[in-house]
Amino acid sequence: MTIYRLALRHMQLMLFATLAAFMFVITIDKWMGHSTWAFAVAVLMLIAFNARIRLFNCPNCGKNLFFRGSIIVPWPNKTCGNCGADLDAGG
Repeated sequence: MTIYRLALRHMQLMLFATLAAFMFVITIDKWMGHSTWAFAVAVLMLIAFNARIRLFNCPNCGKNLFFRGSIIVPWPNKTCGNCGADLDAGG
């Protein structure tokens, strides 16, 4: 599996984790009333899930697939913005 396909899977995992965190906060708020700890748990969960983002780098130059300059976007590059390598080659 190519690095691009792995990065797409990470993007899908993060979408699911974001929806799960949202539902968690809504459920806790409905069940126990407004609670800041539910939001804190959701944020920590998202940070833990997204720690893998640093692993998706171009095999040629090492540029991260989710960075566009100094901005992080939620979808990966299919072509490296630094060296122009096709990150989905063979996939």
